[in-house]
Parts: sequence; structure tokens; C-alpha cells
Amino acid sequence: LVSVPVFKGKYDYDLVVVGGGSGGLACSKEGKQRASVGVILSIGTKWGLGGTCVNVGCIPKKLMHQSALLGGAVKDAAKYGWSIPDKVSHDWTSMSSAVQNHVKSLNWGHHVALECAGFLTGIGLDTTIMVRSIALRGFDQQMAGLVTAHMASHGTQFLWRCIPKKVEKLPSGALQVTWADTNSQCEEQATFDTVLWAVGRAPETRSLNLEGVGVAHNKDTGKIIVTEDEATSVEHIYAIGDIGEGRPELTPTAIKAGRLLARRLAGISSELMNYHNVPTTVFTPLEYGCVGLSEEEAERRHGKDGIEVYHAFYKPLEFTVAERDASQCYIKVVCKRDGDRRILGLHFTGPSAGEVVQGFALGFQCGATYSDLLATVGIHPTCAEELTKLHITKRSGLDATVTGC
Repeated sequence: LVSVPVFKGKYDYDLVVVGGGSGGLACSKEGKQRASVGVILSIGTKWGLGGTCVNVGCIPKKLMHQSALLGGAVKDAAKYGWSIPDKVSHDWTSMSSAVQNHVKSLNWGHHVALECAGFLTGIGLDTTIMVRSIALRGFDQQMAGLVTAHMASHGTQFLWRCIPKKVEKLPSGALQVTWADTNSQCEEQATFDTVLWAVGRAPETRSLNLEGVGVAHNKDTGKIIVTEDEATSVEHIYAIGDIGEGRPELTPTAIKAGRLLARRLAGISSELMNYHNVPTTVFTPLEYGCVGLSEEEAERRHGKDGIEVYHAFYKPLEFTVAERDASQCYIKVVCKRDGDRRILGLHFTGPSAGEVVQGFALGFQCGATYSDLLATVGIHPTCAEELTKLHITKRSGLDATVTGC
């Protein structure tokens, strides 16, 4: 999104917002309380208001994830005494229609690949993921390993360190995929009904004619270079949301940044968006939520001897009667080793990870320490309470499996 404040008397608007995503809508709604605002929509896209998140991102993704979770719940139901028919099937068309109807309602109202593979496996489809190097780049890699291990144990197949070479449509209608193993350099082939490219997104900046007005941008990524107050290289032009170089591609950050920018432009606030320690969740079958630094990044910044990692493997109560495997349900809190042991990163895999991490993110923003965590009374029986009971460090080498009170 690019926002261009224009002074009265020269043009029709005080603020022109280019882009109808979450950040653009938040900025325009906040701005219209004090000024005249114009919004230019849908540059390079075929959908309506709401941007990536509403139309093809987190909203439809989580609804499909919920569909897969319900499938798992049906399997658990028999263990809890429910009589379930022998054959329970999933109707893709019904689910897709319901999800799209909800998306359209959001359009009117407003107006990564593991997650996809996870819910596709969850609704009973044979799914294979091709990974070029590592999974969940930018996230804590121990946690990423737990997520992929859980997926593999539930039927998702992985092709590690492979690069696709070509996709050919066979006379039968099937798709033949050829790929190269990066270790052996050997080429292999297999056929699939559908191929989903989950290789990230590219910003639609070419149609903005950034060169024509002199806005500096990264020619490789297409993203706009911004300062800490969202300013570009051209006076009175600002950029927020996914389009900003180095900004997290998350809806809540775009919304908050848009509101704060509108307030600064109106002269009623000087508050800047804090892009550090933004909480997020990966909605894989076993959800992964986190806030702060990964263990790798904390070690890079503070040294291996400068951090302490408290961790635990736990079993959600809901998994017990259903006899579900809980070997990847894990909690890790990375702290500074000296002083008050300030928390640097918090990581959680398990049910409702997003709901759990959202709450702890508040304490994190307030500078929570390990002592603060221990002083917090847990709610029993919940998964989140295990965070308040962490006492075993990785350094100790002791078994981190939770055994009881």
C-alpha cells in the first residue's frame, strides 16, 4: 500500500490511499475521521476489498484448517462414546462454497505451503510437499521440525531438498512433475492430480510507476524502501503493509501501521509502529505459535552462553482419551541468562496455539521475565498452564517431559 497525503487547495483529497487491503482500509478509516480520503482499489488483483488475508490468505486458510480439525474430531468422537458411521467422507465442493460465501460477505462488509498441505491431508487427500531447503524459513527450526514431523506422522509426504524442473500434462489429464535432488543431482518423476505452487508472493508495484516519481525500491523484490515512520524516498509518500521492505507480511501489523500513520499525518500522534516481537501462528495441523526471537537468532545475538532455554514436552488433556500422539506438543521459552532473565522468545506447538500465544504476547510486550512467568497462576486443565510451570533447561540435559503436578 502507498499513501500520499495531499494538501487542500491543490487536489480533491487530503489523503489518497492506494490499495484496498487490511492496511489501506485501516488507514483510510482512521484518516476519514479528520480529513477527506480517497481510496484506489485492486491494483493487479481480481478480488475485491480486503487484500490477500480476506480473499486468498489467512481467512479462507483457517476455515479450511478448521475443516481438517473437524475431521480429526470425528475420528476422536468414537473414543468419547459417539457412534460414528464406518465411512465418513469429505465434500470439497460444499466446503469450498461455504468458505467462498464467507469471503464474499467480508468483501461486502469491508469493502505458505505447510498450512495448505496440512488441511489437504486432514480432509483425506494424498498430499506431497516438495521442500527446496528448509521448512518454515525464518521460524525457530526446532519448532519447524516438530511441525513437519507431526504432519509426516499423519500422512503428509515430504520430498526434501528438491527443486522442480518441469510439469507436463499427460494424455490422461494427470500432471507429471520432474524434479532434481539437490544432494545427488539426480532427476526423478511422479504424477499428481493437482500441483499447488506455494512459493511466496510478489508485490504489484510495476503498475505504480515508482520510477516515474522517484520512489526508491528494491528492484529484486519489488518492495518499497521505507524508514521507521513508513516514509519513502519521496516527500509526502508513505508505504505500509506487505509492500514495505523488511516488514512482516501480517494483517494485524498492516492494520495497526495504517492507523498509526493516519494519526501521525493528522498531527494528533507521534507514535510509531513497533515491528519487533510481533506474535504469529502457523495453522498447520499441529498449530505453532510464537513471539520474539527464535533460539537460533537469540544465540546469534547473545551467544550460546548468554541465553537460557526452558522447555517441556506435554500432553494435552484432549489427546488422552482419544489416544492421540502428543510427541510433538512442545513449549520453549528463550531467556537472557543474566540479570532478570528477560524473555527473548516464546514458542508453542499444540492445540489453539494462536489463542495461547496471543495472551502471553501482552506480557512479552511489557518486558516479561522468567520470574514473571513462574509467578503467573495457570488455569487447570489447559495447555497454556504448562508455560507457567517450565523449570527444566536445555543446558541441564534433564528429561523435559511433563509428568504431573
